Amino acid sequence: MLKKKGYNVIGLFINNWEDPVFKCNWIKDSIDAMLIANKLKIPFQVIKMKKEYNKYVINYMFNEYKIGKTPNPDILCNEKIKFNFFLKIATIKLKADFIATGHYVKKKELIKNNKIIYRILIGKDLNKDQSYFLCRLSQYQLKKSLFPLGNLTKDEVRKIAKSNNFCNAYKKDSQGLCFVGKIKLPEFLEKRISKKKGKVIYIKSSSSIYKNNNISKTDNFFSIKKKIKYKETDGKIIGYHSGAHQFTKGQRKGISIGGYKKALFVIDTDIEKNIIYTGMGREHPGLYRKYLFIKEKDIHWIRSDIFLSLEGEKMKVFCRIRYRQSLQKATLFKLKLGILIFFEKMQYAISEGQFAVWYLNKELIGSGIIS
Repeated sequence: MLKKKGYNVIGLFINNWEDPVFKCNWIKDSIDAMLIANKLKIPFQVIKMKKEYNKYVINYMFNEYKIGKTPNPDILCNEKIKFNFFLKIATIKLKADFIATGHYVKKKELIKNNKIIYRILIGKDLNKDQSYFLCRLSQYQLKKSLFPLGNLTKDEVRKIAKSNNFCNAYKKDSQGLCFVGKIKLPEFLEKRISKKKGKVIYIKSSSSIYKNNNISKTDNFFSIKKKIKYKETDGKIIGYHSGAHQFTKGQRKGISIGGYKKALFVIDTDIEKNIIYTGMGREHPGLYRKYLFIKEKDIHWIRSDIFLSLEGEKMKVFCRIRYRQSLQKATLFKLKLGILIFFEKMQYAISEGQFAVWYLNKELIGSGIIS
């Protein structure tokens, strides 16, 4: 596509991972990329970044799980690897003007006060839109990036691949950890975090702990009732697990305890005491909240002309707290220590460590790490 538009294109493949146990398909993928490059008659080379990937993505994952948070390695991989180290190699070492990636997003430019502002918009294929994963990019990173698939659907991309007899035309969509693929998380975490037997506590949905669990408005500010801090005495022991770090809010698989009318879900974890708290059924009140908080240091605005800076400011937005979640109506409130996001509807399994991202219409304008 870019070649047809007149760009002088070179093919680059990033090799970030090699592990004798948790293997990825990087060799096969790199061969596929090389064959396509040969078919297009463009130069091709493999860029190794295993040290950088281990430092900024893998270490980040383990550190977050150790303290009971739910990381998003794909977002860090984009911020630190693809659009940082890889971009520098392409533009400085190889003298490229841009890098082009296969993300399903649109990039547009806006002239404001004689200055170019780069915008990220939701891709044409709403089922494949990947703007969520680019929520930490800077104006410079956007300036140097192209997203040729933004105005196409996945089916249209496959048709183009088939018409050109590309070897990956029928390849399944990639899934799992960025550059690694599908992994069994408990086994992966065991590489650095030892198993440790802990209690599984069951909390009834009718528990008094859920009464008045909300926030109240006072003048122009919000008084937040502290998140529920569960105690063993709030429920009963129903079994044991091999490490609270292996679980995240909303998780169903891995609890392995039967005898209930509905499935058990993780409603919270206590890493220090190595306890997981569970409730019966997806409708359990412990799984839902209408608000979340983001610390000031964890907020990222994509545009320098759209942001909240003064205490008391607010902004109506659309928000999502996980990839492929439908956009949710919400309001951002600027507080002294960060931003409060208040949703119009209850949200399922808001997890600390994950990223909340927000949009004005179809434009991604900011994000933050959930506290």
